[in-house]
Amino acid sequence: MTAPLRFSVLDRSLVRRGRAPAESLSRTVRFAVEAEALGYHRFWVAEHHGVPGVAGAAPAVLAAAVAGATSRIRVGTGGVMLPNHAPLVVAEQFGVLESLHPGRIDLGLGRSLGFTSAVRRALGHGRESAERFAEQLAELLGYFTGGPESAVRAVPSEGLHIPVFVLATGAGVEFAAVAGLPLVIAAVRGDDALRSSIDAYRERFRPSAWSDRPHVVLSRSVAVAETTEQARRILVPEAWSTAYSRVHGVFPPLEPAAEILARGPSDKEREHFERAMRGHVYGTEEQVGDRLQSIVDAVEADELLITTSGHDEDALLDSYRRLARLIPAVR
Repeated sequence: MTAPLRFSVLDRSLVRRGRAPAESLSRTVRFAVEAEALGYHRFWVAEHHGVPGVAGAAPAVLAAAVAGATSRIRVGTGGVMLPNHAPLVVAEQFGVLESLHPGRIDLGLGRSLGFTSAVRRALGHGRESAERFAEQLAELLGYFTGGPESAVRAVPSEGLHIPVFVLATGAGVEFAAVAGLPLVIAAVRGDDALRSSIDAYRERFRPSAWSDRPHVVLSRSVAVAETTEQARRILVPEAWSTAYSRVHGVFPPLEPAAEILARGPSDKEREHFERAMRGHVYGTEEQVGDRLQSIVDAVEADELLITTSGHDEDALLDSYRRLARLIPAVR
């Protein structure tokens, strides 16, 4: 009998309308404690800059708070956007985290930049920074392995073995394969493109000191409730904020689902909202369990990273509790 698939959580600290961003950050830490009690394997936080609806701007700082509030669950990032940072600083930050919480820290890396030119200027990095991702990644990994050829020694990072993951944004699949690192991927362009990308990753994978075989972490938005319609309503607030950002250029704080469904959106807003509602897995426990098993079987995923947000905190937590009951069943 094969072991149950590992389920993990990515929380982006989304802001609710009328609430301070500080509440979202505190909620993330409380949620991590609950996720640990429910048996989730990892709890990751993300990096966004200059987005009114997202409080998670400093993933290393937030990960430190999460790790300090928990005791068993692995804590990491999904991810640190490496083009925004000096590799030495990232190595030092995660060396400190691993030193304080041995055996519990993950480092997920992405190559995205700020969404606007103003944010990119404020961060001090232009679009060309993303083109140096392979070089930055090699430099970062080198700080952990160290050696006499290193001009700068990263303390206390050198010699630590922190699991490193690459997010499949842009050419992330190729970077993960060539560096011999685990891949985190979502079905952004549909399930067929997802399978093709994973196949390419496995074919090109080069074993490394970090991983001797390909390892796929499949990211998916999942909502579970007593009924299919209740599960779908959990997803409405983030889908609306996403649609609004596509039309108006700003991702706003989450609003209640009832208000969103009662308003009359413009044609463009409706089009983007309907698009944002696609691709999620939602329904009752039985429906979601069957769907997740089908998805996992299709791509032979090693882990599931669940990234679901909603305005109704009680419904969202209930969804994660129901989902946790499926962990022993999905293989």
